[in-house]
Amino acid sequence: MDKKKLSAIQRDLPKDVVLIAVSKTHTKEEIDEAYASGCRIFGENKVQEIKEKYDPNYHWHMIGHLQRNKVKDVVPLVDMIQSLDSLRLAEEIEKQCAKIEKVMPVLVEVNIAREANKTGILLEECLSFVKQCMSFPHLDVQGLMCVGPMNGTTADIEACFEKMQVLYHTLQNEYGAERIRYLSMGMSQDYALALKHGSNMIRLGTIIFGQRNYNK
Repeated sequence: MDKKKLSAIQRDLPKDVVLIAVSKTHTKEEIDEAYASGCRIFGENKVQEIKEKYDPNYHWHMIGHLQRNKVKDVVPLVDMIQSLDSLRLAEEIEKQCAKIEKVMPVLVEVNIAREANKTGILLEECLSFVKQCMSFPHLDVQGLMCVGPMNGTTADIEACFEKMQVLYHTLQNEYGAERIRYLSMGMSQDYALALKHGSNMIRLGTIIFGQRNYNK
């Protein structure tokens, strides 16, 4: 872990921006080191990794695609699900959270670049989808999440982030800024552009932990 780089990021971030340390494929020892360096929220893409690394002293976000058959395993462990991407998933989260009397903060994932290999609600469907999700008593819709186009130009990425910012403010106007609190966008390669377009939750992995070793 690059402690100097992490310290610089934490120092330069605006106070209202939440940093998610994306710890997928990294060890619990690396997570402990990041915690000691000031990280408090850890993002994981897979339920199995959350279960293996779980520490109740830390905050955990599910940021990857969540299969409905895994919901029952993850809802007791995480503080937020950032990847709500279908009504059937919303129904399952509601069902499992009702069983343990937990209200789950969620972000709606938007496929803002309309990429076939990504999950998420399409931009034009998002307002109606959020309205549906608001009816579930055990879901607390707190905002939006997206992944910028991986192979896009700077202009492509900014165009997507600008659309997300507009959608975010539209939801705030509809439901109030007290409820729609988070615009989660920006990763290691594009977080500066995301901050420029109003992101207040960034998900950084490589820039904190280094390159991932998927063969571990």
